[in-house]
Amino acid sequence: MASRDGLEGLSIGVLAGSLGLSKSGLFAHFGSKEALQVALLDHAAARVQARLAPAAQLPPGPERLRFLLQATMDWVDDPERPGGCPITGACIEFDDREGPVRAALDRLQQRTQERIAELFDAFADRSRDRGQLAFEYRCITLGYHHAARMLRAGPARAWARAALEALLERAGRPV
Repeated sequence: MASRDGLEGLSIGVLAGSLGLSKSGLFAHFGSKEALQVALLDHAAARVQARLAPAAQLPPGPERLRFLLQATMDWVDDPERPGGCPITGACIEFDDREGPVRAALDRLQQRTQERIAELFDAFADRSRDRGQLAFEYRCITLGYHHAARMLRAGPARAWARAALEALLERAGRPV
């Protein structure tokens, strides 16, 4: 539901009905709509991490980044999420708001950005700005989400892979 309707479209009443629970019982469990939204983000993040876990078997560097891109594209395209990644959608919904949902998203995104930068640290030329490399990698994944979901561009996967290969090649060269 959150993938399709966004976090704001996720109401305790609708969720309770779809789960066969009472609205008051579900509200008592979470205490607020914001707490429900944060719990959903935590759940989505755990599911993403489970998908990405096999990457830990690969050495840090290009092969792991290729695997992560493939797993990310598979996550975005999974029919279980008819609206794409609920975390990406929530980032767009909550980027200009303050509160616990935005704070949870910020923590998730900062942690992801740091992990990506660490992967570039393993092989990139030291004269390269690790933050810039991580930013460009995220541009590829977000661009894929947009091209695949919004534009329904058939070659979106090929574009994302080509963009990653260009980034990996450039990352290894001195500035």
